[in-house]
Amino acid sequence: MPITKADLFDFLRLHRYAVQASHSPDGAPQAALVGFAANRNLQLIFDSFDSTRKVANLRHSPRVAFVIGGYATGDERTVQYEGVVDTPDGAELETLKRDYFAVHPDGLRRSRLAGITYFRVNPVWIRYTNFNVKPPQIVEFDSAALQSPDEHAGAVVPVRPYNALDEPWQPEVERGRVFNSFESPQKGTPGRG
Repeated sequence: MPITKADLFDFLRLHRYAVQASHSPDGAPQAALVGFAANRNLQLIFDSFDSTRKVANLRHSPRVAFVIGGYATGDERTVQYEGVVDTPDGAELETLKRDYFAVHPDGLRRSRLAGITYFRVNPVWIRYTNFNVKPPQIVEFDSAALQSPDEHAGAVVPVRPYNALDEPWQPEVERGRVFNSFESPQKGTPGRG
């Protein structure tokens, strides 16, 4: 089944956080977890303070990359997203901020603080990967596919179908209980509540 841009939007809006990567003027990599919102144009919106490394990096070079998804137990779907940032203003910025605040209400408080910058990311390449299905589904959208109307996006086919692969590429590992920082460390200890 082909993945469309509407499917990508549905996947993106299920998520609130992404790992964002940029590079410094001397070429050093930098990555951070950022809160984001997505719109129907598959643009991402996020904020950051001017004092952060990512802002300095993006002012030097507007190229940015994200990894979205893949952290929920049992859901092995991800999006790799590459794009170019800009810093909109005026009515355009207000529309983007409204989308962002709908996903991140705490952003409204930050918006009143000095030194906050809003970035819009325009996609240039997206790869959707789904290891929940056999064979795994991998679909790439290049600039042309991202600019085309969605009815044509359905024609995009997986670039690597992995038809001969019976099992996911990850080794089978026993997954232990996930640490929960909110759980009482005494829970389950005899004689303790």
